[in-house]
Parts: sequence; C-alpha cells; structure tokens
Amino acid sequence: MKLLVKLGGTLLDSPDSRHSLAAQIAAAARKGMEIVVVHGGGKQMTRYLAERGIESRFVNGLRVTTPETVDAVLKVFAGSVNHELVASLNRAGALAVGLSGIDALLAEAEQMDPELGAVGRVTKSNAELLSLLTAHRYVPVVACVAGDREGRVFNVNADQMAVACAAAFGAAQLIFLTDVPGVMGAERQVLPTLSTDDGAQLIAAGVATGGMQAKLEAAMAALRAGVAQVRIVPGAAENVVARLLDGEAIGTRMVTNEVVVQ
Repeated sequence: MKLLVKLGGTLLDSPDSRHSLAAQIAAAARKGMEIVVVHGGGKQMTRYLAERGIESRFVNGLRVTTPETVDAVLKVFAGSVNHELVASLNRAGALAVGLSGIDALLAEAEQMDPELGAVGRVTKSNAELLSLLTAHRYVPVVACVAGDREGRVFNVNADQMAVACAAAFGAAQLIFLTDVPGVMGAERQVLPTLSTDDGAQLIAAGVATGGMQAKLEAAMAALRAGVAQVRIVPGAAENVVARLLDGEAIGTRMVTNEVVVQ
C-alpha cells in the first residue's frame, strides 16, 4: 500500500519525538508499505530567524518570505530539519533519502501573492522520483520547498505539499501527524469520522479556524484529488502509526461524502 505521512515541525523539534516517529515509520516500511514523508518546520524556522534578529511576519497564516527568508527556508526546511529526520529514519533501519520539491521538479510552484513574497502554490507534482525510490525500498523525505522551471525557489505550506505529493504518488492514505488530538466539534469533542461536507460545515460555522481550518481544507483537497482516506491524528500518541495501520480509530478519519460509515 502507498502511504504518505506528513509530520508537523512541532513533533520534530524534540529528538525523542523525532526518533519515536522515525522508528514507527521505519517499522511500517519494513512491512512492505511504500511510504513517503513530507515535513514542515515552522517552529524551527521562527527560532532560526529570531536568533538572527529577523521578525517573522504572517498574512492569513502564511509566512511572508523575503529574499533573506528564502535563504533561511533552504537552510532550515531543506537543511537541518530534513537531514535530522533522515538521520533518525536511518538510525531506525530505514533507507531514507532527503529531498525537496526542487529535486527533479518533484513539486512545481508559482507565486501565490506578491504581498507574501516567495510563498508558492504547488501547480504540478511529478511523483516519478518518489515511485522510483519507494519501489526500491527507500523512504523519500520531502521538505516543503518547491521550485519552477525558471530556477526560482518557493516556500510552500507543508500541508499543501503533502496533498500534492499524495495525489501524484497515488497514496491510498494521507496521514497528518499533528500536535492536536484530531478535529474538534462544536462541543470540543474529537470527531471520529468526517465527510468533505462535514468539514466544509465546520469551517463555515467558525468551529474550525486557523491551523485546523487549513488542515481541513488540505484534507478535503486531498480527497477531491483522489486520495481515498485522510487521517488527522495526534502524533504523540503511543505507537500511533502501527495502530492506525491496524485499523484502530484514533483522531479523525476523513473520507468523501459517498463512503461515510459512522
């Protein structure tokens, strides 16, 4: 089965959390899963910039990416965060390969909004490299950096990168490992199953806002693009990857309207 796992930067900030998740992903790969990992690193990026006296500025949740910030994007997302995760996966027995969307034009992007600078929107994903690597038992680890055919570099939202890669790769399941227990309803309870219509209603009602709204919009985009199932789950839960793959109900499962089973 083809699987795409998206790891939030918060989960990767702690070595213990990073090693634990890497071990779980490596174990799934040893069982024959074809796994691609996409990761963020916003927390690490904010810290890196602050240490250099550069203020992080956001518009609608997206980091304004100036030319000096692009340099930091490459150093942090495609550099330290990516390689630390690759090292953890290798430590766990996987054969991990660090990539970004720039490599082999894995993810092509265009500028989203001049106000945001070099923030990109993925317009095309070429999964040939991912398929080649996973077919030979490698685990691609993709940083949320994209490019275009003119050689420009773009900072891309990690959730959107995960959706583009999952759809192009033909993933049967997209798992968002997050720092929240799942999608919360109006009564602040975790919703075990959601359809795309349910997700849209949570956003319209103002129940899902900010980061969760962005996560839901990404999940709905993945389902529309042909990914059969999306999971939004707490990455800190014990042995969460194996439990999900064994069919345990953890966090929130999102599916298309036609296949919702309560």
